[in-house]
Amino acid sequence: MNTAELLKDIIENVERVIVGKRPAVEMAMVALLCEGHVLIEDVPGIGKTTLCKALAASIGCSFRRVQLTPDVLPSDVTGLYFFNQRSSEFEFRPGPVFANLVLADEINRATPRAQSALLECMEERQVTLDGETHLLPRPFLVMATQNPVELEGTFPLPEAQLDRFLLRIELGYPTEGGETEILSRFEQSSPLDELRPVASAAQLVEMQRDARRVHVDESVRVYVARIARATRTHPDTRLGASPRATMALYRAAQARALLEGRGFVVPDDVKALAPAVLAHRLLLLPQARVRGQRAASVVEEILTSVPVPVEG
Repeated sequence: MNTAELLKDIIENVERVIVGKRPAVEMAMVALLCEGHVLIEDVPGIGKTTLCKALAASIGCSFRRVQLTPDVLPSDVTGLYFFNQRSSEFEFRPGPVFANLVLADEINRATPRAQSALLECMEERQVTLDGETHLLPRPFLVMATQNPVELEGTFPLPEAQLDRFLLRIELGYPTEGGETEILSRFEQSSPLDELRPVASAAQLVEMQRDARRVHVDESVRVYVARIARATRTHPDTRLGASPRATMALYRAAQARALLEGRGFVVPDDVKALAPAVLAHRLLLLPQARVRGQRAASVVEEILTSVPVPVEG
């Protein structure tokens, strides 16, 4: 089975549980191929947690969930050393981040101290405690959720933390037909309980290597760079996309091309992913926010203004 067929099987397996949300599932697959982290921002009950569980079950990876609340300590996330009275030695007890796919549920309810515990994990793929470094398993992916409506008792993520997320996506409410289908599928039991892996962690690592081999023409490379630079000069932005964001858009475009069964990136790959990759990294000027301007709208304006490379 080739990579394109295997990716299609994974998506179809996830869609046995997640109904009518193909674009969101494909975005999550792009993140998996890039080994990049995902922020899912939507109202409760949409299926954010279910999507994470379905992905983990479909690729046969270890899954851990961290329910983040204001009283969660950094050690509750990363782990700690405890004194074993039997051996009379300190031993390391790994935290929930020691898994292939980690769900950080309601991340904006954790204090900044607990949120910062995820920074090293997400960027360096390791945990350092008491001067000792512990490597996290590979592949490693954090999928964090947050509720954008309920703000009481929350701690907004700082720009440094947001920049660690490859994508920010939304699921949205299902259509009438989709909601009816959900009622039918979940009538007797949850299809998530019966979900079986269609790929392995080792196969995912190989697909991640394949994504990095996808060809990117020089004109498309320049196109990505110009979009990123335009976010820094737009009149409504106070903080534009970082070089990390530029690289994220580049890698995500490679992953989408692989998902589409192509060995090369086209400008449409970049345009389709730019809002999800860049919008959450932009900081708008106060006067722009007062006018009701949104970061996603700024990205859309940039996409219409930056010339699209034409195949020669």
